[in-house]
Amino acid sequence: MKGSPRYVILGASLAGGTAAETLRKEGFDGRIVLVGAEPDGPYERPPLSKEYLRHESPRDDVFLNPLEYYREQDIELRLGQKAVRLNAAGKRVVLESGDEVPYDRLLITTGTTPRELRVPGADRKSIFYLRTLRDSDALGEALQKRPRVLVIGAGFIGSEVAASARSLGCEVTMLEVALVPLVRALGEQLGAIYADFHREQGVEVRTNTGIAEFRGSGRLEAAVTTSGDTIPCDVAVIGVGVAPATAFLEGSGVAIENGVLTDELCRANVPDVFAAGDVANWWHPTWQERLRLEHYDNAVNQGTAAAKSMLGKGEPYAPIPYFWSDQYDLNLQYLGYASRWDEIVLRGSTAVHSFSAFYLREGRVRACLSVNRFPDQAAARRLISAGSPVDRRRLADETVEIEQLTES
Repeated sequence: MKGSPRYVILGASLAGGTAAETLRKEGFDGRIVLVGAEPDGPYERPPLSKEYLRHESPRDDVFLNPLEYYREQDIELRLGQKAVRLNAAGKRVVLESGDEVPYDRLLITTGTTPRELRVPGADRKSIFYLRTLRDSDALGEALQKRPRVLVIGAGFIGSEVAASARSLGCEVTMLEVALVPLVRALGEQLGAIYADFHREQGVEVRTNTGIAEFRGSGRLEAAVTTSGDTIPCDVAVIGVGVAPATAFLEGSGVAIENGVLTDELCRANVPDVFAAGDVANWWHPTWQERLRLEHYDNAVNQGTAAAKSMLGKGEPYAPIPYFWSDQYDLNLQYLGYASRWDEIVLRGSTAVHSFSAFYLREGRVRACLSVNRFPDQAAARRLISAGSPVDRRRLADETVEIEQLTES
């Protein structure tokens, strides 16, 4: 429609797809253009390292909506088109093809890109990264042959892939340069517990160890570690972290620091530019610090919040962060945010895989990790929201109801 405002969403991700949905649900009747570097429409990434990877769920289940939805909602999809530059002064996004997409308001939801492992032999065909749907297709096909699998990096992607591969009957070795798996998210104490969980399932976990070289004559046959050991393998999966996808913003004037810097309304420093999801480093008004989260829950909620802000209906985005991870028969749920803590209080039993770990700072609960204990999460939410000191001894005592722990 000539003269109607054009809102461009750059990144056909979960956050981007959710934002497009929200714009229509909130009554926006202008043009919506959803641009994505991948050839597929918006989809959910969590299944890519779990049930979808193991061929336990159909492909259609991962998509946020069928393609017909976007046609019905008059949302223009421009897929397989990567952005290379933002002309903020001219309000145009420049694509790799040379096409320029004008906008009245722009939402950046480009997510992250995997960090590459640059060692000799890292370009072999049977070495995988896992970020996209098509990455999962290729890796899933390889795992069906029950190869010897080497997982490099024991963050959430690496840990979930190791669990999936082991569940399929593969021989699995997992390497981590840190002291324990998941150390960035969970800390050393809980990371060590998760290392034991993997070992119980038959995964060989090696820590304080990196990769120096991949070897093989025509195909991958082995990897050499930084300590000089040789590990036979047929497939390697590299999960050594990600970086915000912001290269196209260089020189645009958009402030970048570990992602796109935004305020509590998802607004960047450049007029009419917003950001949400994995790429956004936003100001949390309650906790008075910046957060950049790479989780499903945040992508959905922040995509919604950003869309409302684009429409002038925004409210400060200040959630209690939440994420989950399924590995073997372990359901991990994490509520809150603890970049630092004074102590961790355990409630329950790690031996029987049913416990919660409360991260305390100055006597207050900042986060709670629960393994196979969903009910604790609701109680933890109340403790985090209250922000009052708790008695650590009573918190660890299962005979005491968690709801009784907040001090007046």
